[in-house]
Amino acid sequence: MKKPEPTPIVSLEIADDGLGPLVAQVRSLLQSARRAAAVSINSLQVRTNYEIGRLIVEHEQQGQQRAPYGKETLNHLAASLSAEFGRGYSKTHLEYLAHGGQIVSTPADVIKDPYVLEFLGLEASPGYSESDLERAIISKLEHFLLELGKGFLFEGRQKRFTFDEDHFYVDLVFYNRLLRCYVLIDLKLDQLTYQDLGQMQMYVNYFDRYVKTPEEDPTVGIVLCRRKKDALVELTLPKDANIFAAAYQLYLPTKEDLRAWLMEWVEESGDAGEASPD
Repeated sequence: MKKPEPTPIVSLEIADDGLGPLVAQVRSLLQSARRAAAVSINSLQVRTNYEIGRLIVEHEQQGQQRAPYGKETLNHLAASLSAEFGRGYSKTHLEYLAHGGQIVSTPADVIKDPYVLEFLGLEASPGYSESDLERAIISKLEHFLLELGKGFLFEGRQKRFTFDEDHFYVDLVFYNRLLRCYVLIDLKLDQLTYQDLGQMQMYVNYFDRYVKTPEEDPTVGIVLCRRKKDALVELTLPKDANIFAAAYQLYLPTKEDLRAWLMEWVEESGDAGEASPD
């Protein structure tokens, strides 16, 4: 029996007939078009999600500063959208979109607690210093800006100012274009102390008196630390202080952390009997 002829292998390389450069150019064009399409789709999805959140906020605010996100509104909207567009529009997801569409009007609207900085890659680096943390943030500045949230613009690091012949340095200085104010961030490796808050109060006072313009709003200070006690913050700072203490973590929360936070959120919202999975 005669053996069948082997199937010839078609080479992807074009013979040297003058078409090689043309094929390379067309291939590059198609690859660029695919990448652009993916970016456009992602950008469109982000804008769409933001607009959904904004519409929910505007509907719920009705002229108020903050939106309470009525349970019945979100339940009805989730049921209507899911029936027409399928999965992905649960009540929990709509609450997330509504938070993203929240109008920024006060410093508290942009403060997170905690900030998740796993993208810095420092969790596996024992013994890192505040300088290491600062350098890691600068090297991943785009990621850090995304984690900070809306409207943040980076101005500088180790911003020096002199007072009574003493030099002081602010770790990170940002400007928030939505709040129209400076935002100062001081990095701390361990538990927050009242001295840390006092130091930030001095930084904020200096910027308010000597840096910001009359048209700009008061400076905001954020002390970013590994651990903090809310009681210490409340006792140290006056009620109208524009200073916040927020924790940061260098890893994503575990399933157990998420489950604990979810149960805490359900209890606080009084919605334990109505909570449903996505």
